[in-house]
Amino acid sequence: MNDIVFKPDADIRVRKYRIGCIGAGMIMSECHLAAYAEAGFPVTAIASRTYAHAQEVANRWSIPVVHTTPEALIADDTVDIVDIAYPPDQQPALIRAALKARHIKAILVQKPLAFTLVEARSLRDEAAASDKILSVNQNMRYDQSIRVLHQLLSNHALGDPVFAQINMHAIPHWQGFLHDYDRLTLANMSVHHLDVLRFLFGDPKEVTSVTRKDPRTTFKHSDGIVATTLRFPSGLLALSLEDVWSGPRESGFQDDQCITWRVEGTAGVAKGTIGWPGGEPSTLTYASKTHTDGKWVSPHWDTMWFPHAFIGVMEQLQYAIESNTPPVLHVADTVRTMALVEAAYQSIDEQRTLRFNDFIQE
Repeated sequence: MNDIVFKPDADIRVRKYRIGCIGAGMIMSECHLAAYAEAGFPVTAIASRTYAHAQEVANRWSIPVVHTTPEALIADDTVDIVDIAYPPDQQPALIRAALKARHIKAILVQKPLAFTLVEARSLRDEAAASDKILSVNQNMRYDQSIRVLHQLLSNHALGDPVFAQINMHAIPHWQGFLHDYDRLTLANMSVHHLDVLRFLFGDPKEVTSVTRKDPRTTFKHSDGIVATTLRFPSGLLALSLEDVWSGPRESGFQDDQCITWRVEGTAGVAKGTIGWPGGEPSTLTYASKTHTDGKWVSPHWDTMWFPHAFIGVMEQLQYAIESNTPPVLHVADTVRTMALVEAAYQSIDEQRTLRFNDFIQE
């Protein structure tokens, strides 16, 4: 009989620290700010590359101050938390500026943290040497289906995990800046799934990645369609597949973009969907020998990955400041995900399986 009380969304324990937002694109305007408004998190300032765009978003979300530059926002001593949603090649400089600002208590940044593992480690160490909390927006950990899956695994409802899979067939239409980067899919999209697999199952033992260039793109890139296989110390095998330029994309073509996942264990199976890009709640259904007598059960919730997961991301940072404890999404843990991404790229280059521990440097 099922005795698990599921919590698809994070509790809000603290909502008092003032947020300054850098960036006014889709992720900030449609996800971060929508989540903060619903949760009651105070947003006091915004800045972006274009002042007019920042002003437009400020008007929409009733943000009182619009700065002309990100640097001016970082210097604003009414800001407690700097929330950065900027192209990844420009993010490290803004992180370093925020780390030097005495009044800033915490910094939330996007993934990838940096384009190289060396720089990611450097940012981790610079944050550790400061009195600032640096947290990375691994928001898929707060997707409702992934949270409930984690709760199932923690309660051993599936037994020992045997096989896991995440499949993505979707287009990151808002990330036009990716056209300028050679590292395309692994660093920018697979990073979600590789991080979630670490969140669910811990660090893998081995990494094998293969890729092909995607002829449906109009720009140069090294990794288009990517399949990454992870082997864990327990023997668990996990597959992450990203087809993030799916199509065809001609006008009128009825595509079936989706993100799905499946986990099989010795005592049960769970499977689900991620609501984006369709704009509906994520789903999960599971059958367990020990908890449901082998029958399929489907917990229900009304919240969604976009934008509601972003409440949990900012809440864990607010709570870390208030409680003087490390954030759940700690930069040091994100560096391990970055190490996994780097191992996947090297696996592609060398066309072989690599040991994950060879990429870990504490």
